[in-house]
Amino acid sequence: MLSIHDPRQARVLSGMRPTGRLHLGHYHGVLKNWVQLQQEHECFFFVADWHALTTAYDEREIIGENIWDLVIDWLACGVNPSLAKIFIQSRVIEHAELHVLLSMIAPLGWLERVPTYKDQQKNLRDKDLLTYGFLGYPVLQSADILIYQASAVPVGEDQVSHVELTRELARRFNYLFGREPDFADKATAAVKRMGKKNARLYTELRRKYQQQGDHEALGEARALIESQQNITLGERERLLGYLEGTGRTILPEPRALLTPASRMPGLDGRKMSKSYGNTISLRDEPQAVEQKIRTMPTDPARVRRTDPGEPTKCPVWDFHRLYSEQKTQEWVLAGCRSAGIGCLECKQPIIDAVQAELAPIHERARAFEADPQAVRRIVADGCEKARRVARETMQEVRAAVGLDYR
Repeated sequence: MLSIHDPRQARVLSGMRPTGRLHLGHYHGVLKNWVQLQQEHECFFFVADWHALTTAYDEREIIGENIWDLVIDWLACGVNPSLAKIFIQSRVIEHAELHVLLSMIAPLGWLERVPTYKDQQKNLRDKDLLTYGFLGYPVLQSADILIYQASAVPVGEDQVSHVELTRELARRFNYLFGREPDFADKATAAVKRMGKKNARLYTELRRKYQQQGDHEALGEARALIESQQNITLGERERLLGYLEGTGRTILPEPRALLTPASRMPGLDGRKMSKSYGNTISLRDEPQAVEQKIRTMPTDPARVRRTDPGEPTKCPVWDFHRLYSEQKTQEWVLAGCRSAGIGCLECKQPIIDAVQAELAPIHERARAFEADPQAVRRIVADGCEKARRVARETMQEVRAAVGLDYR
């Protein structure tokens, strides 16, 4: 994976579905990283409203309201429209056009093998996800990335497979539409020079990779090419390109920028998530924050104030690990295990730390809430800037596909 300081990362793209107001999990897991990235790279941050429809098409009435809440939270956390393009996916229609063209060449087997496809079907059993939109959302996600020719996409480990699919689609597109006119003939001639047995094996492995997304077949085919002694260096490169789907680069392949793992604990000890109802919203008022933390469950062994406990079995300890200095953590460990401090005493430093973190976010959010037209102007400006880049990409794509006829 690329390092955050890699000079090749000229352009970074990331997006978020509009699911409502954000919480501390979003802040520590995504937004703090965005704020850092915008200082070092050209960043495009977008509201993925089309993606929201892939699983919430029956809740469309709330998407509009959620969009503006989402943008306000981004701005309040420090995402700067002077440094990053902030825009809405559906207002840059080129996303949809590239999605259509990529869907023409995306093998079904590749989409069915995306890990989240079956996972979400299991986790969202109450939704009818037997739709083309849900099956094809990774292609739309690829279009989101490729339309801006992004160099890097910040993701967690669970999203790396989506970036890999984007790389494969870009490679396939470049192979189909960016090849030299006689590329296939030259590649076929090079295959024959491998000998009948090796030629048959190469052809079968290439078919498995390109039609089924079989990465083991890709590795075997690369090794087979490297083992050939009777082909030239040029033929070897051509065979690799024929295998991998490369040609003239129209859509550059992005890299996954693996973000630091940041598991924000929820109020009940599980990962902070709206679906668990264990969140602290970025715009929760101080009294609400205090009430939520004061009522957090603690070590069940501490029934009475005088009972000793074990902090590492308590959800509050996870917050101390994130927010408290070493000295405070030592105070918690010693005080809890000796019953020298009570649970409410233990929680107070967390209450203070979370409220101090949220105070400047609240202040900025209130300013944007008071001036919704300013928020809409920021998004309109970001949409226009994004469109300029997207239009340039689509001009090249249309020409490559043969859709620039007059």
